[in-house]
Amino acid sequence: MINTPWDARLAALLVRPLCNTWVTPNYLTTLRLVTGLGAALCFGSGEWLNLAAWLWVISTFLDHTDGELARMSGKQSRAGHFYDLITDAVATIGLFIGIGWGLSSSLLGGWALFMGAIAGIAIAIIFHFRNEIEQRSGKAATKQPGFAGFEPEDTLYLLPLITWLDGLALLLLVAALITPIIAIVVGWQYFTQPDKV
Repeated sequence: MINTPWDARLAALLVRPLCNTWVTPNYLTTLRLVTGLGAALCFGSGEWLNLAAWLWVISTFLDHTDGELARMSGKQSRAGHFYDLITDAVATIGLFIGIGWGLSSSLLGGWALFMGAIAGIAIAIIFHFRNEIEQRSGKAATKQPGFAGFEPEDTLYLLPLITWLDGLALLLLVAALITPIIAIVVGWQYFTQPDKV
């Protein structure tokens, strides 16, 4: 528990009462997908940016609830894990494409959608390779570095602040530059990591 991220700890605390109820991890995964796609659509509108940012925060947090509920209730399944992975990929890819679409009427013009697509494609590649590494070598092989209970992906909790400060264009530019580099690094890890014996 000492290395568990803060959002995962809070998720575990909140879902504990759901362990012996009709609520399954897949319900929470679906709620994560709906809020994530809702955020993407709101960003894509170019108008409901604050709503989009808060929907994304909720979606990001919900991403931890399904796994915690599955572990605590003994409702883990291979199909549920796969559904969770697909949901994460679709929601995150949708986020950046939505931001790009919404910013296409800004100074970035058509480049915004292109940058959103680049970030989205790179994220799809990252998810694919991380899933393959996990299947081959176990979940520990895909553990991300963290600091003081925070992980790199937790930066997306800052979306309401970024939106409020009118920083979406900068976020999109940084994502379009950095995610392809991360995709290359994760791909390199996949191709150079020996198979688990």
